[in-house]
Amino acid sequence: MNNSVKSMKISDTYPISETVKKLMGLLDTLDQWMTDILPIDQPQRFGNKAFQKLYIKLKESAVEEMEKCFDEKYHKAFPEISTYLIEGIGNSTRIDYGTGHEMSFAAFLCTLYKIGILTEADAPAIVLQVNEKYLQLMRRMQQRYRMEPAGSHGVWSLDDYQFIPFIWGSSQLIGHPRILPKSFINPEIYEHFSQDYIFLACIKYINQVKSGPFFEHSNQLWSITWINCRKLQNFDIGLEKASPLHYMSI
Repeated sequence: MNNSVKSMKISDTYPISETVKKLMGLLDTLDQWMTDILPIDQPQRFGNKAFQKLYIKLKESAVEEMEKCFDEKYHKAFPEISTYLIEGIGNSTRIDYGTGHEMSFAAFLCTLYKIGILTEADAPAIVLQVNEKYLQLMRRMQQRYRMEPAGSHGVWSLDDYQFIPFIWGSSQLIGHPRILPKSFINPEIYEHFSQDYIFLACIKYINQVKSGPFFEHSNQLWSITWINCRKLQNFDIGLEKASPLHYMSI
């Protein structure tokens, strides 16, 4: 998946199959349900219980919604596969969301590859369209229902909620002439480029939901910008050719 989006922008031209469009439509349906299910007026700072209604609705409807999207020959697999989709939006008891739920959605996509619904040609669109839409959906859900981070390591993790977009997003930035490893914390960079680059959309969102200096609330990302830039120089990798993928691999 990384190779499929290497040095690509979201707005670039790549195949978008009918299958991908149907997946986008499935996420649109979930987005509409979220709009319809209003947060409950409650005293808790985190974990609005209205999320449980959304979770139950998805659990009850996931198989049916998938059957609407895909050929009948795949329907026998959907009771199992739908579990990954359902768990991909968070935990209904704790009303939280984290990288385990993100991985569940990745497993959902993987199973669609395994049974033949998705093909290798869909890879760019899955990363740049489907997964990006999923990220936007989850960010909206986190704020709408005040979901807690699940298993967060605080300042010692890249992000409270996500991990995969930093991997795929770094591949997008390989060879970029302007966005260097030290550049992505610059507001002018992430504001201007966040529509086209997943990595920078993550940085923008972090700055929207967290307050204070970046080096305090996102220590690991801050370290990537400076400490590993010096490592790159030690490895004789020119900064003009470097990308987040280089220093993440280091």
